[in-house]
Amino acid sequence: MSGVGRVFVSHASADLAWAEWVAWQLQDAGYEVELAVWHWGAGDNVIQNMDKALASGPMVALFSAAYFEPERWTTEEWTARLAGREGLIPVRIEDCAAPSMLRALLAPALFGLGEEKAREVLLAAVAGPAGAPRVSPRFPDQAGAGRLRSVGATGPRLPGTLPRVWNVPARNAGFVGRNDLLTEVRSRLAGGRTVAVVALDGRGGVGKTQLAAEYAHRFCGEYELVWWVRAEDPALISEQLALLAVETGAAQSKVPPEKAVQALGHELRSRARWLLIFDNAEDPEALADFVPSGPGHVLITSRNPDWHGMASPLDVDVLARQESIDLLRSRTPWLSEAEAGRLAEALDDLPLALVQAAAVLTTTTVDDYLVLLTSNASEVTDEGRPRDYRWSLAAQIRLSMQRLRSLNAEAADVMNACALLAPEPFVLPAGAGLTSDEDAIWRVVADRRTRTRVLSALHQHGLARVAGGSLHLHRLTLAVLKDQLTPEEHVAAAENASALLAAAYPGKAQEPASWPRWPDLLPHLLAIDPTDLVSAEARFAACEACLYLLDRGSAAAILPRLKDLYHAWNALLGPDHTHTEWAANYLAMAFSAVGDHDSAYALHRDMFDRQRRVSGEDHPDTLATASNLAIRLAGLGRVEEAFELGEDTFARRGRVLGEDHPDTLRTGSNVANWLGQLGRVEEAVELGEDALARLRRVLGEDHPGTLATASNLAIWRGELGRAEEAVELGEDTLARRRRVLGEDHPDTLRTASNLAIWRGELGRAEGAVELGEDTLARRRRVLGEDHPDTLVTASNLASRLGELGRVEEAVELGEDALARLRRVSGEDHPATLATASNLAVDLGGAGRVEEAVELGEDTLARRRRVLGEDHPDTLATASNLAIRLGGLGRVEEAGELGEDTLARRRRVLGEDHPDTLVTARWLSTLLRRK
Repeated sequence: MSGVGRVFVSHASADLAWAEWVAWQLQDAGYEVELAVWHWGAGDNVIQNMDKALASGPMVALFSAAYFEPERWTTEEWTARLAGREGLIPVRIEDCAAPSMLRALLAPALFGLGEEKAREVLLAAVAGPAGAPRVSPRFPDQAGAGRLRSVGATGPRLPGTLPRVWNVPARNAGFVGRNDLLTEVRSRLAGGRTVAVVALDGRGGVGKTQLAAEYAHRFCGEYELVWWVRAEDPALISEQLALLAVETGAAQSKVPPEKAVQALGHELRSRARWLLIFDNAEDPEALADFVPSGPGHVLITSRNPDWHGMASPLDVDVLARQESIDLLRSRTPWLSEAEAGRLAEALDDLPLALVQAAAVLTTTTVDDYLVLLTSNASEVTDEGRPRDYRWSLAAQIRLSMQRLRSLNAEAADVMNACALLAPEPFVLPAGAGLTSDEDAIWRVVADRRTRTRVLSALHQHGLARVAGGSLHLHRLTLAVLKDQLTPEEHVAAAENASALLAAAYPGKAQEPASWPRWPDLLPHLLAIDPTDLVSAEARFAACEACLYLLDRGSAAAILPRLKDLYHAWNALLGPDHTHTEWAANYLAMAFSAVGDHDSAYALHRDMFDRQRRVSGEDHPDTLATASNLAIRLAGLGRVEEAFELGEDTFARRGRVLGEDHPDTLRTGSNVANWLGQLGRVEEAVELGEDALARLRRVLGEDHPGTLATASNLAIWRGELGRAEEAVELGEDTLARRRRVLGEDHPDTLRTASNLAIWRGELGRAEGAVELGEDTLARRRRVLGEDHPDTLVTASNLASRLGELGRVEEAVELGEDALARLRRVSGEDHPATLATASNLAVDLGGAGRVEEAVELGEDTLARRRRVLGEDHPDTLATASNLAIRLGGLGRVEEAGELGEDTLARRRRVLGEDHPDTLVTARWLSTLLRRK
């Protein structure tokens, strides 16, 4: 093509130095040039800019291995240009293989040539064959000189050619990734400011020094002077800058350093295209006098992020996972992708740790290395130090802690305490009411100024990220720091960690006001070793953290942690210690929640016997355990025993604590539940209504304890035939639980499951099915497919499906629920028997009457043995079985069973109960048929 055009330079970010050289040469030759880093700003629409650039003129493509990586924008650029079959000008800047569809294009090489020859090849490629120019320069060369050079401009040298004044460490041949960071550094330094200063900050071992060295080598052609200053000791900076003054001719070798540095400042103000790198600078104030002014660039590396005002800070984080894998495999080619990924994850993607690991792996397997890392992180991260690092990772952390302690002992105490916690952000608590002034850690918590000084010190030393009052130790740093604690330091750290956790305790896990603050604290209370919890407050907080998760359906996940707490404190304190009993109590609750009712009962039985012997039957702790033991008995299906113990405990709590005490009322609510399960439904409703009225007055209508009682009362109102009242109370309770607890909370789902039943009882089958399906899906996700509560919901939903005529679905769902409940809870558990009874009804509806009768007979026998002959659930199974027997023509048996059931229902439920009336109507029809 011919005519004036704007040349677009297409390049990979890793090749920015080449792109700037090419763009400058083209501008110097008179072409209009578009280069993303020069012309596209923050917030620009990249796709629109690219589209305009591709449409405005030819594209010079800088071919390299990075250019052809498929995930880069360059792929869209060259494929779009190739599709247009014009305006693609390729040049090679390294030896690489192009995709097959580009191999027919002539792509001259710019690498390996002298600068003038490379410029000549580039301009010839852009101009095209003689007589057929691709692009006409806007301004022709003048007397052989370039347009920019003619006005005194000096352009970059060919990439890779070193400036005359240069002392940068050798390039790291194993450097990988970081292209986006390098592009950002270049963009900030070359952004047009008179003196551009960028500070690369990040924790030790993250690769700040390597990044600065790579920048210097990659963009060396942009500078005429590059000088590296080791700045960790400010006292040694003057001598290094004085040496630079001598190299530039600004001062003689015998001039005192102070005078030489002054002369250097004058020299740099009159020069352009220079770069000073201050490596490992820690104190901005100490460095301020050494940062020169003038049209040059300054790059600083530091663990201290506080460079605002002096420099543009740029955070250097760990490598991306794929970059970590590439680094490991470049040094240890025998590693598989999966093995390298496991190592990268364990090492936090920290470059120094990865390099050290690669060195150690020459004599150690991956599995052995990971075991060593878990058992002794400090030792393993002390090995394999690369030659271009002054310290190993373990040594860096050790030295940083020594410096921190010398400057701020309280900050060092906080770091050691946090080493025992989780590698998650920890919000340093503020406790204005704390008064233990002699204890340093309490001063950190109680005094705002002390806390501010501690956070500032930790922030500046780069051992932890500090933001919004929270500390975040990376996992590897935490592990190394913990391993480096002496026994005496570990004891102190445990005391301090316990104090911090106690100060951060949000409040009881079942109090809604505490819930917003629990998620931030949970990781730390779950991670700290049980033996490092050394105060009563911290131990109780650890137990309550488990309860918080238990209440949200995470019993299986929290069970191992509760076992650890119980066994550790039992061994340390003995079984009669209050703290051991706390752990035992929560552990029993977790056992019960996962369906291990035997283990739950054994723990509470043992506690109850001990407490009665040690503290007496009326002690509040004994009564609390008695109440829990009654719940465990009910979980085993031993409802009569649960009721007897619960009734006795209810009376004792009323006498000891008072009739309106929340604990008394909660026990009363449980007793009402067991009355209902024993068929004494009227008594259950009466006691439940009294407990609900008192709880509403004492705790409030939206308190979780109040809502639990309301949910249970709705069940018994329904069982009493007051289905309308059951639905009304159930819907109100569901709305409140959704608002207070959330839609997926196990208690919310329990109310929803029950409400679906009573909607069905009122003939609102479609609404019942809709709510049942939603509840089943949520319970499966929250509790798991085999949780007893999930299976109860499945069983109830199957019944509702059968009522809608979807009998095949009903039978399939009911059979699956019954098989799972038999495995999880046992064949005689009340929930299993309820599901079997429901399934028998659905089998009959599906025409499988003989199977329905067989299952009904088995269920009736079991319910009579477990619940008793007069229990409402037993009578429900008997009534349904009589109907099925009649359907099989066994009329005599059906009539005999029906008459017995009717008599019992009249006596137990009353003449007017809906269930009694159903049996009476059916029996009347059967007798007429006879």
